[in-house]
Amino acid sequence: MHSAVLRFTIHVFASDLFSILLEKWTVVSMDKSGTERSALFTVIDILFGVAVMGTVGTLIGVIMGGGIMPLASGAGLLFGGVIGFMGGRRFLVSILVGTLLGGALAWVIAGPERISVGAGAGAAMGGFLGVQISMLLDMRAAKKKAAIGGA
Repeated sequence: MHSAVLRFTIHVFASDLFSILLEKWTVVSMDKSGTERSALFTVIDILFGVAVMGTVGTLIGVIMGGGIMPLASGAGLLFGGVIGFMGGRRFLVSILVGTLLGGALAWVIAGPERISVGAGAGAAMGGFLGVQISMLLDMRAAKKKAAIGGA
């Protein structure tokens, strides 16, 4: 009985501490309408994520060779579904563009046998640049909103 009271107290304290930290560090809050997505868009984002990241996982598996391809493909499918569920459409588009440009560049420079290597490297670079560009666009939007006066 004593441990149940202790667990409840720790749980209440942890949730209060989290809400205090959340209040302290919240800088920009989105409108409620900006955070809602319909179920159809969520399913489309998940399918898009599975297609893009599954392809990238397969390309990585081909490059690494051996029995690693099913593991890499499965990880890509799983990550793609999670990223799509979370609404990472810009991130996935940057990976897709990086994959296509990297594969095309490798084809032109090294020939068709190196397309998978170029596509995998292009996907990695596209993902990295996509995260950086997305962060900069979000910071720019927050600065514009703060300058207008809508905190």
